[in-house]
Amino acid sequence: MRSMWKGAVSFGLVMIPVKLYAATETKDIAFRQVHREDGGRIRFRRFCTIDEQEVPYEDIAKGYELPGGEMVILTEEDMAELPLPTTKNIEVVQFCPIEQLDPILLNRSYYVEPEATGARAYCLLRDALEQSGKVAIAQVALRQRESLAVVRARDGVLVLETLLWPDEIRDPAFGFLSDDVEVRPQELRMASSLIESMTVDFDPDEFHDSYREALQELVAAKTEGREIVQPEVEAPAGDTTSLADALRASLAAAKGGKLGAVPDAADEAEEVPAPRRPAAVKGAAAKASAGAARPSGTKSGAAKTAAAKAAAGGKASADGKSAAGKTSASGKSGTKTPSAAKAGSSRASEGSADEAKAAQRRSRRAS
Repeated sequence: MRSMWKGAVSFGLVMIPVKLYAATETKDIAFRQVHREDGGRIRFRRFCTIDEQEVPYEDIAKGYELPGGEMVILTEEDMAELPLPTTKNIEVVQFCPIEQLDPILLNRSYYVEPEATGARAYCLLRDALEQSGKVAIAQVALRQRESLAVVRARDGVLVLETLLWPDEIRDPAFGFLSDDVEVRPQELRMASSLIESMTVDFDPDEFHDSYREALQELVAAKTEGREIVQPEVEAPAGDTTSLADALRASLAAAKGGKLGAVPDAADEAEEVPAPRRPAAVKGAAAKASAGAARPSGTKSGAAKTAAAKAAAGGKASADGKSAAGKTSASGKSGTKTPSAAKAGSSRASEGSADEAKAAQRRSRRAS
């Protein structure tokens, strides 16, 4: 790296001679403006609008245009006479907690390297900043422009980051800020859950400039005479019916579900415990369960008799229902109802029993 500024850090009465290096670089593909027909490069020439002559660079000065159209010319000598004490000095004016620094003020970053004579004082300032958790607020002039700056410790070196002046931050005068926009508590909870499910430790190495990579591949293919095959891009999901639906679908996708799957509204309702059953119902259920669990071959005589009675009663009940249905369908008055049929069957059984007893008595007399 080549240093772009040389001066000193003023820390109280301590002077630390340092050099500045650009800490960042823009990784982009540079293009030339060329003639489409033959690829010839397009060059720009500086012409004066008054005498229509090309002006060499050394004859160009700075001009400030007044509202009436008049031009005030400022030369390099005029600019050099301006008082700019921070041209060769990074003057630390105060210290503050890093949490109080709004990132919107950050402009450009520079590495600060100490000269050999200032290495000890440099390390002292670096270690003091690391232990305090604070940053230094300074003023510095780079390229004839004075700026606020912050000095902080990072990876064992000091980093100077120029800041924008407060009046360079635009006011966000948007109309919706004065509107009464309703944010529902349910949507806010889902948004908070989505943020929580997507929260991980930030690792910038996981990201890359896919557009620049595709552009490099395009240039390489053009150079080699190859055809470029563009990867298929997934179509964006269709519009959801509401903000809540979009939040639900996002939560489902973040948790590993299918993208676009919307949970039912019943899933969001609180779980209601099942009502307790009365003790009598529990007892009946337990007996039924015990009866179902008993093997069929171990039934007692009483159980068999009860089963037979139940089967007979069920058959009689079925016959009675059938007879009742026939009566209702035909409308005949002489047909017996199920109750009458059951009573007649009972009397016939009693008559047969009496005849059997009389036959037994006659048999004893004859003997």
